[in-house]
Amino acid sequence: MSDVQRDIDAIEPVEMRESQHDVPESSLGTKLENLPTSSGVYQFKDKDGRVIYVGKAKNLRSRVQSYFRNLSEHSGKTRLLVSKIADVELILTSSEVEALILENNLIKQLKPRYNINLRDDKTYPYIVITNERFPRIFPTRTVRRDGSKYFGPYTESKQMRMLLDAIGEIFQVRSCSLKLTEENIEAKKFKVCLDYHIKKCQGPCEALQTEGDYDAMIGEIKKLLSGKTRDVARSIEARMKAYAREMKFEQAALLKKQLDALERYSAKQKVMSTDDIDRDVFAIAAQGDEACGVAFNVRDGKLIGSRHYYFSNVEDEPQAELTSRFLEKYYLETTDVLPDEIFTQVAPANQDAVEALLRKRVAEQGETKKVQLIVPQIGDKAKLVSMCEANAVHLLNEFLLQKQKRGEALAIPRSVHSLERDLRLPKPPRRIECFDNSHFQGSETVSSMVCFVDGKPKKSDYRKFKIKTVEGIDDFASMAEVIERRYSGSLSEELPMPDLIVVDGGKGQLSAAHDVLKKLGITTPVIGLAKRLEEVFFPNESLPHNLPKTSSSLKLLQQVRDEAHRFAITFHRQLRDKRTLQTELTDINGVGKTKAEKLLKEFGSVAQVKAASMEQLEKVVGRKVAETVRRHFDQARNLNEDAADANAEEPNDDKGVETA
Repeated sequence: MSDVQRDIDAIEPVEMRESQHDVPESSLGTKLENLPTSSGVYQFKDKDGRVIYVGKAKNLRSRVQSYFRNLSEHSGKTRLLVSKIADVELILTSSEVEALILENNLIKQLKPRYNINLRDDKTYPYIVITNERFPRIFPTRTVRRDGSKYFGPYTESKQMRMLLDAIGEIFQVRSCSLKLTEENIEAKKFKVCLDYHIKKCQGPCEALQTEGDYDAMIGEIKKLLSGKTRDVARSIEARMKAYAREMKFEQAALLKKQLDALERYSAKQKVMSTDDIDRDVFAIAAQGDEACGVAFNVRDGKLIGSRHYYFSNVEDEPQAELTSRFLEKYYLETTDVLPDEIFTQVAPANQDAVEALLRKRVAEQGETKKVQLIVPQIGDKAKLVSMCEANAVHLLNEFLLQKQKRGEALAIPRSVHSLERDLRLPKPPRRIECFDNSHFQGSETVSSMVCFVDGKPKKSDYRKFKIKTVEGIDDFASMAEVIERRYSGSLSEELPMPDLIVVDGGKGQLSAAHDVLKKLGITTPVIGLAKRLEEVFFPNESLPHNLPKTSSSLKLLQQVRDEAHRFAITFHRQLRDKRTLQTELTDINGVGKTKAEKLLKEFGSVAQVKAASMEQLEKVVGRKVAETVRRHFDQARNLNEDAADANAEEPNDDKGVETA
């Protein structure tokens, strides 16, 4: 468990701390009153002078002062951060982009305790094209400011190796590290090696290949590394045809081999879209205090690469904020040419800052295009984001599993600790049981009980109940019955006692459950969760409690409640279908349970069976049974029509009469 998580778990309830920070200490308060409105970076420091948080802002006064207003609406981590702030230091910048770059550098340098930690990519390899005469191409993990061109980082080494193999097969790049200066070549200091003889190099060391020809090849390799395979193919094909027209068939044959190799490499790339628009696709999956972000690079409609990054210290952070952090870090550090479109799950929280950064990067690359930020809702574009998200979920699960194997995983999830704190429970609610009722106009009343252990569903301990002692609509009595059956009958011995009992509903359902538990001598904490405003009710308290809307504790309660509701609805529908099957179809002479099930399975409902033609029925149950079913429903329809005609002929004496 991280230090931040321990501190958050120990934080006092909001109501007790809020008054302490409505008015900060005098020195800090004076600074807050005189903050500038320009853009810049702010650093919060604790009482020992350590920087505990670094942030950027377009308007420093508005952003910094927002931390000290409406503390109850902040997440647990933010409330804890505010409680530790003793001083604030500012660095003014001339633009929001400069603030973003400075913030990124300061976070790397200072590693503040309360900032989201997005794992650095310096350990991931790059492909470098060296800045020298007759450049070399090789993988490296060290980025130097020597004028060389770097592509990456590549979080998937297999993908990088495949790309290097393709370059080696398509192009004839030298693999030696000789210093090929003009003087050395003219002095004939070098001899061609084996690569020349096996057609892997054209011998620039002996001036068998001109520098211009070699640089043209490097230009095509840069296009290939940027994902522009179609441009490279067109260029090679044009040169091949030119050589053929000039009767230089040996050179044309060499280019034909390169073109074939390029097509083989292109065929291995997964086609993601039918258009030629370049896109980067981003998605984030979060669980507890960890998250994983995945970026897809789609060029010429094909997926040429993907990268993933791990976040930590993200508990209670909105997805829009994580998306903003992800985009900022990615485009601050990537060397790739920017695409035309960027797809995300949600709009980034600091969209203006992200767009300003993108404009700056486009200008640095000598382009004039506008990069669009898009949140796809439907169609193939939304499916592309969903695919990216599925990859993020998979990688996050693998990451958490590895942490668990190393003994780093928390025994109790962060959300469970948050629930313990927010509800002021005597111990972490590792086992939670939740109850919900379901009925249809008072008939087939049922109740469900779901169980969550350490924040996860334990479906083997789910139970469903038919209400036996209550007639009509009485949610309170139904809740009382099911609570008593769970905690006093055989189930009380079969299943362990929970640490927290949740009932779906307000004060009425909660009071009914609490009275039964009190009668049984059970002291397990019980709460009610009302649907409309997501209010939490406690026994013997008239006013509800509101948990922060973005808190992990409320999200866990909502997940438990929604699962209980789903389970109850499913059970109720099963009973209704069974009752419909028995009363509507099996009452027909000559139609048994097996035939009735076939009809319902094929047509979906009794109403659809009634509307089916003779031919449709015959295909499912045979001619004889089909005739029986058709005759039954036809007779029933005729009787209903006769009754309606009879009623229409009788005078309506009550027409226009109002009854009190």
